[in-house]
Amino acid sequence: MPKATDLTKRLFIGRALRSTQLHEQLLPKRIALPVFASDALSSVAYAPQEILVILSLAGLSFYNFSPWVAAAVVVVLLTVVASYRQNVHAYPSGGGDYEVANVNLGRNAGLTVASALMVDYVLTVAVSVANGVDYVGATIPFVAEHKPLVAIAIVGVLTLVNLRGIRESGVAFAIPTYAFMAAVLGLIVCGFFRLYVLGDELRAPTANYEIIAEQTNLTSFAAAFLILRAFSSGCAALTGVEAISNGVPAFRKPRSKNAAKTLLMMGLIAVTMFSGIVTLGLASGVKLAEPAYAARDVLIDGHPAGVDYHQQPIIAQVAEAVFGSGSLFFYAVAAVTALILFLAANTAYNGFPVLGSILAQDRYLPRQLHTRGDRLAFSNGIVILAAGAVLLLWGFQADVSRLLNLYIVGVFVSFTLSQIGMVRHWSRHMKTEPDTGARLRMQRSRAINFFGGVMTGLVLVVVLVTKFTHGAWIVCVAMPLLFLMMKGIHRHYENIARELSVDDDSQTDESMLPARNHAVVLVSKIHKPTLRALAYARATRPSTLEAVTVGVEGEEARALQEEWERRGIPVPLKTLDSPYREITRPILEYVKSLRRRSPRDVVSVYIPEYVVGRWWEHILHNQSALRLKGRLLFQPGVMVISVPWQLHSSDRLKGRPEPFAPGAVRRPWHEAARKEAARKEMAREGDGKA
Repeated sequence: MPKATDLTKRLFIGRALRSTQLHEQLLPKRIALPVFASDALSSVAYAPQEILVILSLAGLSFYNFSPWVAAAVVVVLLTVVASYRQNVHAYPSGGGDYEVANVNLGRNAGLTVASALMVDYVLTVAVSVANGVDYVGATIPFVAEHKPLVAIAIVGVLTLVNLRGIRESGVAFAIPTYAFMAAVLGLIVCGFFRLYVLGDELRAPTANYEIIAEQTNLTSFAAAFLILRAFSSGCAALTGVEAISNGVPAFRKPRSKNAAKTLLMMGLIAVTMFSGIVTLGLASGVKLAEPAYAARDVLIDGHPAGVDYHQQPIIAQVAEAVFGSGSLFFYAVAAVTALILFLAANTAYNGFPVLGSILAQDRYLPRQLHTRGDRLAFSNGIVILAAGAVLLLWGFQADVSRLLNLYIVGVFVSFTLSQIGMVRHWSRHMKTEPDTGARLRMQRSRAINFFGGVMTGLVLVVVLVTKFTHGAWIVCVAMPLLFLMMKGIHRHYENIARELSVDDDSQTDESMLPARNHAVVLVSKIHKPTLRALAYARATRPSTLEAVTVGVEGEEARALQEEWERRGIPVPLKTLDSPYREITRPILEYVKSLRRRSPRDVVSVYIPEYVVGRWWEHILHNQSALRLKGRLLFQPGVMVISVPWQLHSSDRLKGRPEPFAPGAVRRPWHEAARKEAARKEMAREGDGKA
């Protein structure tokens, strides 16, 4: 069974890598860009669309506000990119927002950022995969009918690819990401060329449609609130920006410089794509309505679209307007857009495990998250991320509209606290920096981070106000729960460390040493494992030694006693009565009685066990021993010793010469080997003369 399991693991994950090969997994900028930027770049597939969808609630006249809303999103995006370029230079260890907040604002602020980022990473996977399934489901009915199952299957594939290692997953995802960038940028260039050079009129397939306003005669406050809601939805374009600051250790040296360049490239490309899609969408007359009400609110030739109406995403409509319906370029844009939405989840697969590793190192999460797997990736963090995304996809039935309402709250919490922390970072360093040039650079960096903190703080307030009743409250509940969980884990680890710590200056207290060692060998019947356990117990030279059996059946107990005496085993055998046919309780009570009689004595319990090689044999053997060991481990002053006896099925080296153990080779063997080698050499010389 272990061989079959290992073979399956190697088939899907690949061969194990040595720790010394970690440098081979580091990423150059050309691979790091698609690995860490796929989430931010893919947001152009839905962020511009969300702006128009929200504004359409008040009618098509509110589309006039969309350029201003988009411009505000671009300003915030560029501000955040500039701010995070300061972060990667100041904190290149990979802690990102968590480290910045933890060092400059305190542990509670750091844990708040960590809980926000963990929630946002899980939502990134769920939203990206669900949105990609929507694109595919528009052309394949089977996918649309089984959205949750298809989405979960895609999460499974992404998980397997990431378990194979950072570099391998980066190479696998680089080509689709670059294809998406080329397709969208090519779409924008061709659209602008036709629009502003050739003077062509671009017509989206929905250009002649009408949309019934859900909200009419809005007051100034209500209109402003709706515009702010559209702005908060458009800020989904900022998700994923923080991933590079959390993944700096994955870059090749010089890490900070390469990460900052990658961040700048990502920001410029994202702004270009976002602005271009919004401009072409408005120029071509794209009409978008709330998906839940599109069948009723979209009018085609004055009539409702009906339940069979499928609302094309904004990129698909722009591609049809620029390239024409049914053209090769139209299908290429649609295909790579659906693919990039699936791959956008990869950003979270690279950010969440690293963050989990740092939190585990700081004792806020289980230590297993700090351990690298066979492929030098943080496998446990990858699996936990996938499990969280699967639960969300199943619980929300892979509905993008419902999942988006939970989105971006966490990321703006981390944005805001991180920028405030960076302001304090620069202020602290300026107090001790004597160089005037360095102080000027710090002042500039502080100003950038201050402006970024103000902007992201305002966006956070807008997001909370406009999205709280639409589902953001779930995130506001999940974050405190994660915060309290991490505090509890940290408290547990601190208590354990305090309890186990040893004072270097103190001498060993002789009164704490056991006075005697009372050895007990458990016996069920007389066979080879029992005799080995007895021999091993005698070899340890305990103060007292006895064998103990539980008399479930009187006749069997008497027969065992008679055989024991007949064989002349030099260890007294004690039989414990068990009128209720229990095994564990009589032994526990007997061990407790020994401890009560001599509290300073240690009781060593030797348990003979079979070692089997087949999985189904584990079910048939050692169950009583496992239960008993589990109970004895909680008894103070009791040592539990397993004495194994290997059965034939456990011999996996049969027929192979085993290497000598240290000390097994003695001088006589060397002497015999030397004589045998000399004899063979003389025989060869004789053959040569002949």
